[in-house]
Parts: sequence; C-alpha cells; structure tokens
Amino acid sequence: MNFKSVDDILAYAIEKENEAVKFYTYLSGKDNFKSVKETFISFAKEEQKHADLLLGLGKDKSKVSEYELKSIPDLKISDYLVDTEYKEGMFMQDILRIAMKREEQAVKLYKDLAGKTDNAEVIKVLNILAQEEAKHKLGLETMYDDFLAANEN
Repeated sequence: MNFKSVDDILAYAIEKENEAVKFYTYLSGKDNFKSVKETFISFAKEEQKHADLLLGLGKDKSKVSEYELKSIPDLKISDYLVDTEYKEGMFMQDILRIAMKREEQAVKLYKDLAGKTDNAEVIKVLNILAQEEAKHKLGLETMYDDFLAANEN
C-alpha cells in the first residue's frame, strides 16, 4: 500500500468498510445461522456507519472531536488463528474465526493508516475506526469462546 494523499487513505478505508458490509450482510442471510443473524446484521450496519463516517469526514467535524477514545480489551483469540477463506456450508465456529480475523486485520489496517498521515483529524477518525473494529473483534471473540464452551460436551 502506497498512499499519496489523505484522500487515498480514506478511499481505501471506505473500500474495506464496504467489503465488510457485504460480508456480514451475506452471512446474515444464511439460513443455518439464524441464531446469530441479528449479530451479523448489526455488524453490517456498524460497518456501513464507518463507511459513512469516512465519506462525511469534512461535513461535521464536531462528531470526530467529541468522540472519546477508550481502551478495548483484546482477548487475543484471533491472534492464534490461521486465516482461511469462507466456503459454503462451513461450521459456525469456522465462520466466527473468519470474522474475528477480518476484524483483527481491520484494527491493524486503521492503526497502520493512522501512521501514514500527519493530519490530526484523519488520525483521530482512523483511531475511532480502529476502536470500533476492536469492539467488533471483542464481540466475536466472546461469541466464539461462548460457542466453544457450549459445544464442549
């Protein structure tokens, strides 16, 4: 990745958010995952909010400056998982693994992109997005951990 401007960074981030919207929307439509359908719909909506935030960066700067950054716990479950591609008919724990890895990569992406600009406002937006993706990662890791615990026996 070689970005020549802040606009290049934002365009790339928007593209990644739109990919995430499509992924979670697709998963929410799978009949065999009704138990987590609402979670995937919620994630798709959150990813769309991220894309909208990036698109509207210059329109309402007050929202960016008012946003409070917090430390999000990291269970680090996805850190020890191998990347894999989605395949029709995968088991739920495998889909959760893919989703966790996607969120882990999104956190890393936004942190990396924040290091490629000196625009304080863009850095704040990218840190906000990294925090939001970290929240998704935590939610998925918790869901994964609960799923495994429920299916141990």
